Amino acid sequence: MMFLNLPVTDLAAAIRFQEALGATQDMRFSDDRAAAMVHSDSVVVMLLTHARFSDFIDKQIIDARTQVQGLFALSLGSRDEVDALVAAGVAAGGRADPGPAQDYGFMYGRSCEDPDGHVFELLWMDPAALEQT
Repeated sequence: MMFLNLPVTDLAAAIRFQEALGATQDMRFSDDRAAAMVHSDSVVVMLLTHARFSDFIDKQIIDARTQVQGLFALSLGSRDEVDALVAAGVAAGGRADPGPAQDYGFMYGRSCEDPDGHVFELLWMDPAALEQT
């Protein structure tokens, strides 16, 4: 399994954004300082308040709106699903396409920035094209 741990300033807003991207909250690992957002059997995004995140590391938490430490990609089933999740992310307080959209025919990708500035890349690849490589 992959657990992506993100520091967030507004836990409720971060939860709404992750739900808009299709995640469900696992209440067994959630409280007023953290939320486990399940994207699949193998991917969980852990949203942690700054205070809770600081329990794990003593480094300074960056402002992801002005600095970047990583880009997080989610593979989806279709181009339409990519566009729909970008729209849902925007409706949940995110910002569409902080980076340029990518359309190579066999691969289509866009991105959505969450309320804290973390960038989620949403992409689709044609399975038939993958088999030809």
